[in-house]
Amino acid sequence: MAETAGTGNINKRRLQITYAAMAILLALFIGRLFSLQIVQGQYYQELADENRFSNVNIPAPRGVIYDRNDVQLVHNIPAFNVYITAAYLPDSEAEQEAIFQIISELTGVPLDQEADPAAPCLSDMGILQLVLEGSTNWPYDPWPVACDVDPIVARMLREMQVDMPGVTVEAVPVREYPTGELTANIIGYMVPIPAALEEYYEDLGLDASRDKVGYAGIEGSYQEILAGSNGLKLVEVDVAGLEIREYGDVIQPIAGNNLRLTIDTRLQDVMRAALSLRIDLINTYAGERRSPLGAAIAINPQTGEILAMVSLPAYENNRFARFIPYDYYEQLIDDARGRPLVNHAISLEQPPGSTFKMVTALGILNEGVVTPNQQLHDPGKITIYNTYYPNDPGQAKEFVCWEEEGHGDISYLDAIAESCNIYFYKVGGGYPGEVGGGGLGIERVGRYARALGYGAPLGIDLIGEEAGLIPDPYWKRINLGESWSLGDTYNATTGQGFVLATPLQVLTSITTIANGGRVMWPHMVSEILDGEGNIVESIEPCVLWDISDGVITPLEDIASNCPSMPDWIREEIVSSRETTPDMNVEPWVIELAQEGMLLVTTQGTAHGRADLETISSGGKTGTGEFCDEEARERNLCRPGNWPTHSWYVGFAPFENPEIAVVAFVYNGGEGAVTAGPVVRQVLEAYFELKAVDASLQF
Repeated sequence: MAETAGTGNINKRRLQITYAAMAILLALFIGRLFSLQIVQGQYYQELADENRFSNVNIPAPRGVIYDRNDVQLVHNIPAFNVYITAAYLPDSEAEQEAIFQIISELTGVPLDQEADPAAPCLSDMGILQLVLEGSTNWPYDPWPVACDVDPIVARMLREMQVDMPGVTVEAVPVREYPTGELTANIIGYMVPIPAALEEYYEDLGLDASRDKVGYAGIEGSYQEILAGSNGLKLVEVDVAGLEIREYGDVIQPIAGNNLRLTIDTRLQDVMRAALSLRIDLINTYAGERRSPLGAAIAINPQTGEILAMVSLPAYENNRFARFIPYDYYEQLIDDARGRPLVNHAISLEQPPGSTFKMVTALGILNEGVVTPNQQLHDPGKITIYNTYYPNDPGQAKEFVCWEEEGHGDISYLDAIAESCNIYFYKVGGGYPGEVGGGGLGIERVGRYARALGYGAPLGIDLIGEEAGLIPDPYWKRINLGESWSLGDTYNATTGQGFVLATPLQVLTSITTIANGGRVMWPHMVSEILDGEGNIVESIEPCVLWDISDGVITPLEDIASNCPSMPDWIREEIVSSRETTPDMNVEPWVIELAQEGMLLVTTQGTAHGRADLETISSGGKTGTGEFCDEEARERNLCRPGNWPTHSWYVGFAPFENPEIAVVAFVYNGGEGAVTAGPVVRQVLEAYFELKAVDASLQF
């Protein structure tokens, strides 16, 4: 009996221990359950929902672009891609292989080819490898195996889809540029979202794995307006990514707005042909690629509207529409002389040569350095002596006129008409016995240059505008470690030496004088339109500043003058200048400068080469000496015979200018000979087109 009782006690203790352990475990489970369900319930619910639901980004249609006459410069067209959803393929390997074989034969994509993975549509992998990549990562997502297939092939595959489970053909929008190279430097192109900017663009609602963004030209500078807003929908998916159902309201995409530009494609075509012909003639005559590039711009001097803009050599932006071919892109990059991807009209910085003399011409009269009728003597050559070695002829420097015999006694108007170097040397830097007080001087030269638009970006609504360079003694000391010399001033007053300018700046300086002193904001877009063609916003012309009003305006207040100017342009202008120039050029000074440019075409350096037969015009020639790295490499920098760039700026009608045109040809020689005819052809075409348009209105 005792033995039995002992056994019962032991069992009871064991049961108690077991019950206690069970209670502890139960308490632990309840505590853990409480923690998971109550304390951390919200957290795990969010994790579950994240796995259960997926946000699907819906692309917005991108806006298109028109010229001023409603010629469409950009289309959205469908490109056909073939996709395979691995989870929906037949179970039979034989059936799968038959499907893959058909796709390979129709699209040209190899059936079996090993290659490194790349972005969708850019890989050289075969269909088998592409399907394996898709099935491994996204079995229920369509994976592209052939992109941009022929529309006929796309239709054939669509008809065969019923017998090819897992295969779909979808149309995706791509940009098409009907005018191609003609407007590529203006329109630009699009690229996949760069990795460094993924977060920025995804915050704006774009899908970095699919969407493209504008990279250059109007496509880049008006990216947000053209792009619109992507839509969004919430869908429930299973563990493999299969979409089960939609949840909640769908945020519909908002199409991007359209743009109407200020350019006339017809004038653009004439300008490109004229400039290209001149460059081809130079290269053919030289038997080599002597001139690798050129640029031209036409503008309305009264409004700042760009009527045409050409940069050569150009590139074919249609080649970038679907994807960027590596071999073509490398070809463009390797052209170090021509740099086709650079818009030379706004980014090229070169000595402006004698076109810059109009800066000096304004300054010397407005500051009273000389009078209009005062004559200076041009013997063809003058010598200035080194300040530190006045008795050492070896330290002296000669400055010559392009006319070897000189122009003799010459006054203001004739000096402009004949582009007399000696006259502008003397008035710009002074000359003993004729122009005292150091002439206009480099400080005042810089002041008038900046007032006419040199030395900083003008804020054109394109990406890549450069600032040029207006040097001064401080700049030379900091950058070259040397003191400023009288010779530097002589060079600067004629647009040589350290002075650098873009074609847009040269054009703006002349149009400012031509229109009476107003520095107009140069712009490419005239209207923002909705999808129905209604005007959402008109981009109004605006005056950046007026050199004749003597008013100093803080650039932060430019919004009152230019309310439709994009913010990024306003910020660029403000960051590059402290205030608008404090300039008060007398009206009679501007009128005499205009008269001098009229004489350029009627009797001066452009007469017979750039003047118009039936319409009055003004202008200024420029032949800019240069010795850049390229010239040195080609052994062109020969003392006394440096190579020269060709410049010409013309405007018409002289009495009330409607159009002004600048042409620049790299290593093109004399301005009147090479650039002059280009400008004349564009001016003639403008008035012919104007007459045609007028006749069609009746």
